Amino acid sequence: MGIIGEKWSRMRTITAIEVQKKNPKRVNIYLDDQFAFGLSRINAAWLKVGQKLTDAKFAALQEADAREIAMQKALHFLGYRPRSVEEVRKNLQKHEIPSAVIDDTISRLEQGNLLGDGNFAREWVENRSAFRPKGKRALAIELRQKGLTNAVIQEVLDENIDEEALALKAALKYARKLEGLEWPEFRQKMGGYLGRRGFGYDVIAPVTRQAWEEMQDQVANFDNEDLT
Repeated sequence: MGIIGEKWSRMRTITAIEVQKKNPKRVNIYLDDQFAFGLSRINAAWLKVGQKLTDAKFAALQEADAREIAMQKALHFLGYRPRSVEEVRKNLQKHEIPSAVIDDTISRLEQGNLLGDGNFAREWVENRSAFRPKGKRALAIELRQKGLTNAVIQEVLDENIDEEALALKAALKYARKLEGLEWPEFRQKMGGYLGRRGFGYDVIAPVTRQAWEEMQDQVANFDNEDLT
């Protein structure tokens, strides 16, 4: 038997299993009276003092534990808000999780429908549409910064996004800050605002005019109420 075979066939004895003081969900495993590694209590549930296992089996336990740690960190990271695949990958890399374990974790999350760039992009766009309306150009930039591919971005942005409605929603909210301005200045400021939000001129021009007209109607209605 070669050196490698001898290494992986060697038997070692568990001499102690101790619950970690700082994390009671994990235990420390001692082999031949020396600390070897930590394991989650789930992965260590079937181990007992005096048990003999090969180094290969202990390596498999460590690998399973690494996958469990990576999954728990990923789920914790996802618990705050939806994330892109790239965001999850970078977060796990920050915790020095091995690349192979990261790939396995992402694959398991995708298979469980807990992670996916398509769904992430749709939720991102829906959130922006509800609270901070932006044009497709600005949304595409944001999604690229999250690590999404152009193909995924284009597919999502082509799905029922009414840029004119979004622009009008943003314009009517911003118009309150421009009350009292004359048309030329209103048009300039509103155009700049909508442009910074990623809307194109073909949307900005009609929306700016509509926002102006609606604001004028509101002012007229308010004046009429004062006269009654």
